[in-house]
Amino acid sequence: MEESMEDEEMLTYEAMMDDQNHNNWEAAADNFRQPPPPSSSIQDPGREPPGGQLLTVPAGSVDRKGPKEGLPMGPPPLLEPNGVIMMLKSCDGAAVTKAAPAPTPSSTININTSTSKFLMNVITIEDYKSTYWPKLDGAIDQLLTQSPGDYIPISYEQIYSCVYKCVCQQHSEQMYSDLIKKITSHLERVSKELQASPPDLYIERFNIALGQYMGALQSIVPLFIYMNKFYIETKLNRDLKDDLIKLFTEHVADKHIYSLMPLLLEAQSTPFQVTPSTMANIVKGLYTLRPEWVQMAPTLFSKFIPNILPPAVESELSEYAAQDQKLQRELIQNGFTRGDQSRKRAGDELAYNSPSACASSRGYR
Repeated sequence: MEESMEDEEMLTYEAMMDDQNHNNWEAAADNFRQPPPPSSSIQDPGREPPGGQLLTVPAGSVDRKGPKEGLPMGPPPLLEPNGVIMMLKSCDGAAVTKAAPAPTPSSTININTSTSKFLMNVITIEDYKSTYWPKLDGAIDQLLTQSPGDYIPISYEQIYSCVYKCVCQQHSEQMYSDLIKKITSHLERVSKELQASPPDLYIERFNIALGQYMGALQSIVPLFIYMNKFYIETKLNRDLKDDLIKLFTEHVADKHIYSLMPLLLEAQSTPFQVTPSTMANIVKGLYTLRPEWVQMAPTLFSKFIPNILPPAVESELSEYAAQDQKLQRELIQNGFTRGDQSRKRAGDELAYNSPSACASSRGYR
């Protein structure tokens, strides 16, 4: 009687243990099937790839009475926090279950870290001063000192990339300040060189300085377009090109306009003392820098810029005719001939020099 009760209790206990072991094993197997987290995706070089190891079960650990034959008995393997189980082979061929070590705090990803830190390295102010600005400084130097038509061996893509990264890393204010200081220093040197120029070379050198600077702006402004769009226009409510033109006006043109204008008026009274292209470039450039300078020499500016003088009136036609005749005489005195006049029709000279002809030509100009 006592033996039968003990046998019955033993069977009941073994059945309960069998069900519990089966459930625990299936839970462990489900965890093993889950894909590992990104931090554990790299396999150990010394570990065999999954699927290449066979799980053998010792004969002593198999329950012959349970409905699940071939399943290991005993408690399931303990899972580490990352839920990854490794199957390793022991020396005698038996399977040994071992949980992968949990990741160290240094290898975990901080979800609060800014996304930009994963896209690019963080640029500190020291990095900007030691690495990025020197590249920009050298490129600006070459652009400011190049002659028209020269080839500059710089990488525009690299310079634009430097500007882009500095703007993204909140260095726009510092970069804008450095750019203004750099160009201001260059313009101060240009102004001193012009002051030391002799009068016969003054107009030509001013024309070279003006053309060189305006040509450099055509490359500098596009390189800093990202800073212009996201800092100068949005926070300062200005435009980079306007700021750089203003620098030339303040540091060069304002200091030389009262020395330059008398020389321009003198050159105008003496035909071809200065080439027409040089005169046109300077007059148009001065008008771009400061339009109110027209009042200093309206007649000079009117020769190159339309609608400077008021419209012609009939009472001044004789004066216009006298100016045209004076110009023709000056041209003849300087060696310019009127060409072959043999095919000219009779009366054309009189018709050309008449007040009506002068008025029509003045209106055309």
